[in-house]
Amino acid sequence: MDTTQKCEKVPVGRLQFFPIMMFAIVMGLSGLTIALQKIEHIIGDLGALAYLLAMIDSLVFLAVLFFYTLKMFKYFDEVKKEFAHPVRINFFAASAISFLLIGIVYQEINTTIALYSFVIGAVMQTFFTFYTISFWINKNMQIEHSNPAWFIPIVGNVLVPVAGANFVDVNLLMYYFSVGIFFWIILTSVLINRIIFHHQLAVKFVPTLFIFIAPPAVSLIAYVKMFDTFDIFASFLYNLSIFFSFLLLFMIKNFVKLKFFISWWAFTFPLAAMSIASIVAYMKTSVVLYKYFALFFLVSTVVVVFFVALRTIQHMLKKEICVEE
Repeated sequence: MDTTQKCEKVPVGRLQFFPIMMFAIVMGLSGLTIALQKIEHIIGDLGALAYLLAMIDSLVFLAVLFFYTLKMFKYFDEVKKEFAHPVRINFFAASAISFLLIGIVYQEINTTIALYSFVIGAVMQTFFTFYTISFWINKNMQIEHSNPAWFIPIVGNVLVPVAGANFVDVNLLMYYFSVGIFFWIILTSVLINRIIFHHQLAVKFVPTLFIFIAPPAVSLIAYVKMFDTFDIFASFLYNLSIFFSFLLLFMIKNFVKLKFFISWWAFTFPLAAMSIASIVAYMKTSVVLYKYFALFFLVSTVVVVFFVALRTIQHMLKKEICVEE
């Protein structure tokens, strides 16, 4: 069998190379959908656009979930290898985050789907948090193994309050918020040390630098969702997310000539989270600057998602995705 067969057909023999990172696509698309749902509070009804994107999100999510579940049954040893990999282990939490994001997408469409997605996502997120942190502790991790993808199991914790605020008590949600904030601070120190004082990130992981935006942005959304206030702590979180956003914009030349990898989807969710955080900040403060930030980051998210999706399809057609590394 040709070892460069297309990923979208996922034939037997190629299924083993279907990567866990594919859930990052769901994260990016869902983030964009949520941002468009929220921007309606500022610019008015967008018609069926947000609903259409919700349907696309759902189809992509179900497809990725189906193929990776099929991989678990047919190539369980390959899944075990990914689960024991010092870098790929962090992307398993993206599956839990996908459930949480789908739950958020459906909060204004179908509360039953939103509830079940939240429960599944929260349970998975709890497991992956404990497993990933224990993995870091028990294995002989090298500084070169660390990269911003380590934030993924952490960002999932601060996303739980956003998905579950309408379903469970705030005290339970505070548990996830506390864990997420604590490890976000620790990992930020570790990763800045790694980036500044050690070898540069591998080229395929350079897009994950955008993940630095996500923890403060999502933390702000969760904090406002739980306490319905925009106080000094909320302002602190928002300003940090603004700083990381414009720092990466200042470093744009680092990204424009990158070779395509599926990790390009790491650009998308943080930008969407920044859009939503700006919308939340504007709605709570009426500061006009925040409105312009919201529109700027939303347009940026739309452009980036469209471009990355186009490149993903192009590389599928060129048979360059779902091949052995």
